[in-house]
Amino acid sequence: MSQPADLVINARWIIPVEPADVTLEHHAVAIRNGTIIDLLPQDLARTRYQANRTVSLPDHVLIPGLINLHAHCPMALMRGIADDLPLMRWLHEAIWPAEGKHVSSTFVREGTLLATAEMLRGGITTCNEMYFHPAAAAEAFDLLGMRAVIGLTALEFPTPYASDADDYLRKGLAARDAWHGHPLIDFALAPHAPYTVSDSTLARIATLAAELDIPIHMHIHETAQEVTDSLAQYGKRPLARLAGLDLLGDNFIGVHAVHLDDADIELLQHHRCSVAHCPTSNMKLASGIAPVARLLASGIRTGLGTDGAASNNRLDLFQEIRHASLLAKVSTLDATAVPAHSALRLATLNGAQALGLGDRIGSIETGKAADLCAVALDSFETRPCFNPASHLVHVAGREHVSHVWVAGEIRVDKGNAVLQLNDTELLGFAALWQTKLSN
Repeated sequence: MSQPADLVINARWIIPVEPADVTLEHHAVAIRNGTIIDLLPQDLARTRYQANRTVSLPDHVLIPGLINLHAHCPMALMRGIADDLPLMRWLHEAIWPAEGKHVSSTFVREGTLLATAEMLRGGITTCNEMYFHPAAAAEAFDLLGMRAVIGLTALEFPTPYASDADDYLRKGLAARDAWHGHPLIDFALAPHAPYTVSDSTLARIATLAAELDIPIHMHIHETAQEVTDSLAQYGKRPLARLAGLDLLGDNFIGVHAVHLDDADIELLQHHRCSVAHCPTSNMKLASGIAPVARLLASGIRTGLGTDGAASNNRLDLFQEIRHASLLAKVSTLDATAVPAHSALRLATLNGAQALGLGDRIGSIETGKAADLCAVALDSFETRPCFNPASHLVHVAGREHVSHVWVAGEIRVDKGNAVLQLNDTELLGFAALWQTKLSN
């Protein structure tokens, strides 16, 4: 007898990510109550499942939803506001002054809505977010039905959001309490960077993370100057300082991690930390190239992030996948570095595991949430296709995303977003804030 399913997706190719280096042909995914209940050949699926709905993807690759391991979503409203500047000038001359004047809960909500719509259309189903007003961000992710881990930012200096580190943490923890238990929204502690957060605050964050069993999400070793300044002020490189404060562990996600020496890599490896690699932002700000091939060879879990749209300027994980693979090859002069399946793993299962969500998302496996992305390879610019995994890295882009599901719910259908807001409303937010930020 056939079993009931809410949805069966038949695809020309399926790359489940786990097991690694596998591409399945003419397989199907069966979904019930937002969860994957089977992955099997299409002929068998037709006899085993009676589906309420069947979707046929005859020229498509079905992959897990992409996971953006580092973003500042509201900064979509500042896209292109200050290009062609190094990091510290970019922050001090443009970003921080604009934020000081304009950031509010409305700014965060509307910017996050704009970013979330962009990410969903590009196949991203989970975002690891870091910004102010986490409750406003949660409202936006909830409205558009995207999975998110929202960082509770901490800084020592005042902003319109909070007055000092204690105030940041108090407000952030209150937002977490209000949204605790939401099926798609989790939280992390997000101290901004070693150069903006004190030892006492970092020690408190280490304690809170252990008590709450949540990740720590932090910029680290982004520029050579950051490392030089840390040596001058603390007599230690930033990662060594964090290790001394008990901040490093398997729940620690170090963002950027560009300037690493042997001792830094040993610390990341010893403490089983994760790295969020943001190749496009690192190139654009001229921060450098993270040693991803070496991180992976050392067994250090590495995922991919877009960073914010003010320093990228796209929230496009297909671009990050391609750049991560190509930068690894050119920086090592090794064409075999970060091959296609490995690059896809960076953007899916590795990110899920870094967030502590590896048992729920990141691969197409029975029992996991049906967070899925279909990529159409049916146009002349994607033909011929000899290797679909390689095509996803080196040929296809977010413009080829045809379908996106989050927990089994359709979010993009045949290239069209199925959201609570339409394009006109989203364009209105962009136009309004462009006018405000230009004055």
